[in-house]
Amino acid sequence: MKDQFLKAYKENITRPGADKLLKWLESSDFFNAPASTRFHLAEPGGLCKHSVHVYERLRRLVNGEPQVQKALGENADESVAIVGLLHDVCKVNFYSVEMRNRKNDSGMWERYPFYVVNDKLPYGHGEKSVYIISGFISLTRQESMAIRWHMGAWQDGEKQNAGAAFGQYPFAVLAHLADMQATYLDENNKA
Repeated sequence: MKDQFLKAYKENITRPGADKLLKWLESSDFFNAPASTRFHLAEPGGLCKHSVHVYERLRRLVNGEPQVQKALGENADESVAIVGLLHDVCKVNFYSVEMRNRKNDSGMWERYPFYVVNDKLPYGHGEKSVYIISGFISLTRQESMAIRWHMGAWQDGEKQNAGAAFGQYPFAVLAHLADMQATYLDENNKA
């Protein structure tokens, strides 16, 4: 998945600072981190894999919505890559591994690794990604809103604000849908 991520990034994200952002990602745990502690892609490399899934889903959704393509303008491909590939950079250096105990099939206790959150920059979720990315590259308002609201109203107290953002920025709706599709259709182990 790292190769797919790098290919999409390098082919589409060209604005000033993109090279520095990519260097930062490569120096971090981005390509080895899980996407979650125990839900979707709670495995090494899960964050990168999820980011590629969201990018692919978002690209297909935007291609099917001419009004969103028009709103994004001539840099639509770059916007899709930025939002899809980078929406969860808030999870960089976010997880740690602890050891826990459980009984195995033989009834014997064994130790196993377990992901836990170790948030060194408690700044929210989507807004934290916007903050981090903005330290390297300039984001358009469409991109900022899409990244900020990719979780929709899943955060407490956000229903009214999410609805207002979705009403004004249809690209944010598509980013949310792409994130949900990737999580629950591409990555759900229970399906």
